[in-house]
This record gives sequence, structure tokens and C-alpha cells, in this order.
Amino acid sequence: MELAGARVLVTGASSGIGAELAPQLAARGAVVGIAARRTERLAEVLERCRAHSPDSASWTVDLSEPEAGERLVGQAWDTFGGLDVLVNNAAIAKRKHLTTLTDADLAVTMTTNFTTPARMCLAVLPRMLEQGRGLIVNVSSMGGRLGIVHEAAYCAAKFALCGWSEGMRLDLEGTPVRVKLVLPGPIATEIWEPRPGELPGLYEGPFVAAADCAGDIVAAIEDPDGFEYYVPAVVPGGFDQKQLVVAKSADCDGFLAGIARMARGVGGRPAP
Repeated sequence: MELAGARVLVTGASSGIGAELAPQLAARGAVVGIAARRTERLAEVLERCRAHSPDSASWTVDLSEPEAGERLVGQAWDTFGGLDVLVNNAAIAKRKHLTTLTDADLAVTMTTNFTTPARMCLAVLPRMLEQGRGLIVNVSSMGGRLGIVHEAAYCAAKFALCGWSEGMRLDLEGTPVRVKLVLPGPIATEIWEPRPGELPGLYEGPFVAAADCAGDIVAAIEDPDGFEYYVPAVVPGGFDQKQLVVAKSADCDGFLAGIARMARGVGGRPAP
């Protein structure tokens, strides 16, 4: 993907990975549309984008409503006269022991992290096929390949996004629209901040800077060949993220037993 002149829509752009990714894309010459719930924070990111790309734009939107995501695709398409890249980056955490999860917890996590991105893919796909080009980037998580203690709902949604992306990759073979799957590891973003009524994350660092992760996503977008990207490939401490997933797949029972023991050792909450 040649980013100079490309029209890109990035969700979840008011903080974290999205807030760093959008200005980096703009610096490479892309016209960037950004979307998130927090208008003031979004305005700050938009200012950084317009320093490089004056025609960039923003939309305040709550992507826990799939219809809002579909409308956003239409608004961005009409504003820019098309889209070359859609980056589904918006996500929420949900750290609760399985026995305390509610139907509402599950619904909002699945909708925000999977259903809305999937419906945005469906909304933009016919337009991209008609214009003869396009790239869809779905930002999942290492939690989309590995189960995480106290994060069953989050992992379910991110696993779903991985499966959806793989299915898209297969069904779109031979078309002018490509799909990429990004799997961030421990990135220093607000998603690690404890929410009222939720448990803290068991992982306490080290973390990778959001700007560094965003740089890896830019490289993935510009890569002409790949599909799956672990960002970063190696996390602080020397852990190769892809090899960790391979190890889990080779011995899932042993891996899960080991993670459960480790969680108990660092204060993981037992079942009630």
C-alpha cells in the first residue's frame, strides 16, 4: 500500500495505539479519518494529523453500537471520496472472573471488539471491490491467540476477530481487496488501567511504547505480502510472541496448566 495520497480510516484513535498510528500515517502523506468516543482527545490527535495532512477529519462515535460503525464507514467514504484503508483498532478491556461476568458485560465486549469491526468490514467491502482496491487491517491482540486469566470475554471477542480475518483472507483471494491481521502484545495504553468493578491486569510490565507499536503497524500496511503481524515481534525480556503461540498450540493442556499456576503465584483470583 502506497500511503502517499491514501485515504485511511482509523478507529479507536483518541488514545493509545490509534492516537499514535494516525499521525504516523498522516506523516507519510495519507489523508486520515479518525474516530473515537472522546471529542476533546480526538481533536488533539486530529491537530497532529493535520500538521502533515490538512484534509484529515474526525468523527465522534460510540462503536459499541454496530450501526454507528456502519454509518461511520459511509460518512468517511463520502468525505474523502472513497477509502483505501480501514483500520479496525477500537477495543475495550473486560477483566472479570468468569463467574462474575454478566450478559451485559459479554454483549458490550463482543460488540465493541468484534461485531462492530466485522460489520464495518461488510459495509466497506463492496465499495472497495467496486473501486478496484482496498486494504482492511483488523487489530486483534495476543489475547486473540492465547487465553488470559480473568479476560474470557475479551479473549472471546479477539479470538473471533482473528477467525473472521482469516476467513476474509481466504474469501478475498484473487480480489483487489487485501486483509491484514495485527496482534499487539503488552503495549503501554489505557487498556491496562483498572476500571470500576473490574480486576487489575496480572501483567505488570515491561510494556512497549504505543508509538513503537504504531510504527510496526505502518510497516505492516506498507508490506506488500504479509497477512499476520505480531507487534512487536519480540517483547521486552526477549519473548518471541509468535513462538509463544506456537508453543501453546503444540501443548495446549500443558500451556494452560502452566499459566494457571503462574497466575496463582502472582495473586490471581481463584474462583468463588
